[in-house]
Amino acid sequence: MTFIQLICTITFCAIFAYAVKNTELRTLTKDKRLQHRLFGTSTALFILWLFRVSIHDGLVMHFLGLTALTLILGFRWSLISATAVLLALTGLGYENLESFGVNGLLGILLPLIASYSIYTVTFHKMQRHLFIYIFLCAFLAGAISIALKMGLMSAYFYVDGLYAWDVIAYNYTQMIILLVFQEAFFNGMLMTCLIIYKPQWVYTFSDKFYLDGK
Repeated sequence: MTFIQLICTITFCAIFAYAVKNTELRTLTKDKRLQHRLFGTSTALFILWLFRVSIHDGLVMHFLGLTALTLILGFRWSLISATAVLLALTGLGYENLESFGVNGLLGILLPLIASYSIYTVTFHKMQRHLFIYIFLCAFLAGAISIALKMGLMSAYFYVDGLYAWDVIAYNYTQMIILLVFQEAFFNGMLMTCLIIYKPQWVYTFSDKFYLDGK
C-alpha cells in the first residue's frame, strides 16, 4: 500500500465512521420503507457498477449513479449504501483492496458531497421549482459528480506513479467528455421518473416545496 493509499484509507474510514456514528441506525429496523429503499438502491448500484470498461488495469470507467442515490436516500444513508457496495465489489475481486480508501474517498465521498452540496444550495438559495430540482440537482449534479471523480482519479494515478500522464489522459481522462453527458442523462431521467411515479421514494423531494411552492 502506497502512502497516498494509506492516507486516503484513514481519511475515508474516519469520515465514514463519523457519519455512521451520527446516523440513527435503529431507524432501519423500524422503518420498512427505508429498508426497501436502502436495499433496493444498494442492489441497483451494485449491478450498475458491475458494468464497467477498463483498457488498462485500474483505469476503470462506469456509471456512478451517486447523484440519484444521494437524492433518494440523503447524504449519510447514501454514503453507507455506496460503501457497502464498494466493500462487496472489493471482496469479490472487482476492486483492489489497496485502493479501497482511494475509491471510497475520491470515487464515493467527494462525488456525494458535490451532489448533496448542489441540492443544498439550490434548496436554500434558489426558487424551489420542479425544473430546478430536475435540471440542477439531478442533471447538472450528475455531470459534475462523474467529472469530479474521474478528474481526481486521473490526478491520483499520475501522482502515485501508476501510469504516465499520456496513458492516463488518452485512456481515461479524455473519456470524461463522453461520460459527463451520459451520467447527467442517466441521473436526470431516473429522478424525473421517480418524482413523477414514486415521489415517496425520494428523500429530498416534497410536493409541498417543489409543486406547491411553500
